[in-house]
Amino acid sequence: MEPNQPNRQKPTIEDLRTHLFATLRDLRSKENPLDIDVAKAVADIGRVIVDSAKVEIEFLRTTGALKSTNFLPDGDEQHTRPQLAAAGGGRRA
Repeated sequence: MEPNQPNRQKPTIEDLRTHLFATLRDLRSKENPLDIDVAKAVADIGRVIVDSAKVEIEFLRTTGALKSTNFLPDGDEQHTRPQLAAAGGGRRA
């Protein structure tokens, strides 16, 4: 995506995940494996993007803002978290 293009949606964390998993798939391809240096570059860029998202989260926490760049989902989008089993296999005495 070209920066500053009108009518284009900004990339999201889901887009990043999609690209990173596609890179992993391409890297593991038997027929046409991705060059290791290209995969490393994609991983490095992904790491920088994730680090910037961490800064964005800290900004939101510090300022109390509810919305920032739209890279991450809005706070009003509720996602359910899986429940972890209790220690000992989840059995209670």
